Amino acid sequence: MEVLKEKVEEEEAAEREEAAERAERGEKTLRPVEVRREEAPLTQEALRDLEKKLSEILVPGKISISTKDTIDILKLPVSYQTNTPKEEHLLQVADNFSRQYSDLCPDRVPLFLHPVNECGLPASWERVVSSQAACPPRGLWSVLLQKFVSTTLRPTLMPYPELYNWESCAQFVSDFLSMVPLPDPLKPPPFLYSPTTVLEQQKGNCFDFSTLLCSMLIGSGYDAYCVNGYGSQDICHMDLTREVCPLTLKPKEIVQQQEKAPAKKYAVKPPRDLSSKFEQEQEMKQQEQIKAEEERRLREEEERLLEAEKAKIDPLHGLRVHCWVLVLSGKREVPETFFIDPFTARSYSPQDDHFLGIESLWNHKNYWVNMQDCWNCCKDLVFDLGDPVRWEYLLLGTDKPHLSTTEEEDTGMNDDEDLDNLCKDDKDKSFDMPNSWVEQIDISPEAFETRCPNGKKVIQYKRAKLEKWAPYLNSNGLVCRLTTYEDAECTKTLEIKEWYQNREDMLELKQINKVTGLNIDYFKPGHPQALRVHSYKTMQPGMDRVMEFYETARVDGLIKREETPKTMTEYYQGRSDFLSYRHINFGPRVKKLVLNSAESNPRPVVKITERFSRNPAKPADEDVAERVFLILDERIQLRYHCREDHITASKREFLRRTEVDSKGNKIIMTADMCVSFEVEPMEHTKKLLYQYEAMMQLKNEEKLSRHQAWESELEVLEILKLREEEEEAHTLTISIYDTKRNEKSKEYREAMERVMHEEHLRQVEAQLDYLAPFLAQLPPGEKLTRWQAVRLKDECLSDFKQRLIDKANLIQARFEKETQELQKKQQWYQENQVTLTTEDEDFYLSYCSQAMFRIRILEQRLNRHKELAPLKYLALEEKLYKDPRLVELLKVFA
Repeated sequence: MEVLKEKVEEEEAAEREEAAERAERGEKTLRPVEVRREEAPLTQEALRDLEKKLSEILVPGKISISTKDTIDILKLPVSYQTNTPKEEHLLQVADNFSRQYSDLCPDRVPLFLHPVNECGLPASWERVVSSQAACPPRGLWSVLLQKFVSTTLRPTLMPYPELYNWESCAQFVSDFLSMVPLPDPLKPPPFLYSPTTVLEQQKGNCFDFSTLLCSMLIGSGYDAYCVNGYGSQDICHMDLTREVCPLTLKPKEIVQQQEKAPAKKYAVKPPRDLSSKFEQEQEMKQQEQIKAEEERRLREEEERLLEAEKAKIDPLHGLRVHCWVLVLSGKREVPETFFIDPFTARSYSPQDDHFLGIESLWNHKNYWVNMQDCWNCCKDLVFDLGDPVRWEYLLLGTDKPHLSTTEEEDTGMNDDEDLDNLCKDDKDKSFDMPNSWVEQIDISPEAFETRCPNGKKVIQYKRAKLEKWAPYLNSNGLVCRLTTYEDAECTKTLEIKEWYQNREDMLELKQINKVTGLNIDYFKPGHPQALRVHSYKTMQPGMDRVMEFYETARVDGLIKREETPKTMTEYYQGRSDFLSYRHINFGPRVKKLVLNSAESNPRPVVKITERFSRNPAKPADEDVAERVFLILDERIQLRYHCREDHITASKREFLRRTEVDSKGNKIIMTADMCVSFEVEPMEHTKKLLYQYEAMMQLKNEEKLSRHQAWESELEVLEILKLREEEEEAHTLTISIYDTKRNEKSKEYREAMERVMHEEHLRQVEAQLDYLAPFLAQLPPGEKLTRWQAVRLKDECLSDFKQRLIDKANLIQARFEKETQELQKKQQWYQENQVTLTTEDEDFYLSYCSQAMFRIRILEQRLNRHKELAPLKYLALEEKLYKDPRLVELLKVFA
């Protein structure tokens, strides 16, 4: 390097001298390019030597430490800034492995073994690199702080149950981090940061994504590996515009074949089909033509899109470097090996065309190099890492079992000495992977809840756009929105789906169809009206809508209500009266009022149809299956359930042509007012009294049904009004344990803490202020006089003296009481000693022992109190003389 520098300086000096001589002779100075043209060309050996020397030069502009402004290196642990001796040994092993690999496979790209971590250059070299304008010192790359890729993995089991499975774990990494493309799409990155730094910055490239995801998967028990390979342009750029959004895929419906009931021997034959088969065939042909035309249009559209995509051929296809995660089958009951793209959190089969080849892979224990041909992408690769022919491993200490040796090899290893020597050599050459230099991966509850960077993330799919927000970021509780489009340019909106969380109205999903204008709201359990699904086009009353309810939360068992401008249909379940269906037909309103005035001007009910389930407690001929109230025609139709051994059911119709007598309170029943068809006529059904009682009961039932129809209409209005208020307020619920967001709980807690602190201070002041009870007797605000100060002192001392005497008397009284009781017990024992049992004697001895212990304690307390009482009295007197409120007034008496 120094020789090359001196040579350049000599040539520059010679050029300056030659230029000065020509200037004196008046000749034009040749430009450097012309001078170089006149020079003799360099030989091939000189060019190779020059190229080798230039390659060893470290250009300052290429040392990219982009995180120096955002990462405080001084705050990082020591393991981030230095290498242990074992790590240095591992780097030497890796260098040796890399040199052997380059010699044996000169056509393969260099291995991704030991990139630089976030600490970059040591602090002592940063000043040197910045000061070198042209050529940094030789061998500067050797002082870069490099870390082996396997030690960058930090297996960690997260404390969140949601991150225990690979789907949720990959989705969290995909949502939490922002994608940063590789500096060079054809090479792995020169830097690989620790997962803790990546979590702190919330951004990274595919290697950072994979390192974090692999660490979490290994901690969860998966057999996961980071893969360095080649991917398609879409997967490297996280381009999902050609992929279908998973949320738009409908689950496959399992069609259950209904078992046909066996035909009855004496069943009635169905009527002949008199419809025209020619018309049916013509209609089927027309439908097929329409379907074929639609399929042709879609096929042409797909072909046009495919041609447009083919026109955009990637010039770097098969050369783009990408990193993803490999999960092998076996652990955690994984049935098949699969890939995980960390950018999108989607799983792929090794047969997928997005993954074009693998250079190497690693976990926290070893590093493997792929020795298989990837001419057919990853479809023919065998992921048996114990096969040294297909996968060349770095360290001998691998947990993957080696392939079994052949019989010839087994026969050659019969010698015990050779086997011992081989085992000894392998033991000497084995080297365990050092522990990870990365700290424990920690995700705070706030970060886990926020997920997306800055709380928002947008993903563009094929004809769809997915937006995600953190909880509580939007005031209406919106956390996810999926917008589907009709065209590939995403200009015509088809449908919008919005997911909500923490809504007080329990709204979970809102589905808006822009083509039909239909809105569908889905609610979680807990809505005030037990609403589950609400389908509508407008919130105006009396329009088309469908409401579904949680039947277990309603007393009336209503599960569904369908409403049109002229009808209302209700479905029930689990009612005591076995009502399952009610259909109401409305007539035009009498006068035009506001639509919300259903209570003052309800829609007139024209017809009510009710259906009932089978009541096993009643005979089928008396159990009503359907009841129809024709209000305008003044008729009531009844249809009863059919017996199992019958093919027809009984029917009855009442004509409400009523007449009254002269008093006006008696209905005259005639035989023509009831028309009935009975399968098996009964004697009591023919009597007019029975028909009269049945008609009177039905009249009451009709009034009740009309009233229930009116209540249902009012309930619809109430629900619509409540939904409008909820949409305007969209209040969010906050847990009482969420102390940061729950303002009421926070204010209440602070108020309680303030009150408790004030109470504590007051108690402390009251305990310390021995003059407080005596000062309270004086008028407030009055200044103490000398006579009052003397009186306060005397009263305080007198009160303290009296309390000391009272305490001594109390101890003395307890001492005398315990002594008297012990004497009585001893006297009782002397009198009854002969007749006492063993248990009584044991009880007496135990009592005497406890009584003597209490007496000794009281005696000690009394003696100690007598000794300390004068000292406490003198100490209080001294405090009173030194009290700042009395010291000036009691100076004369001191």
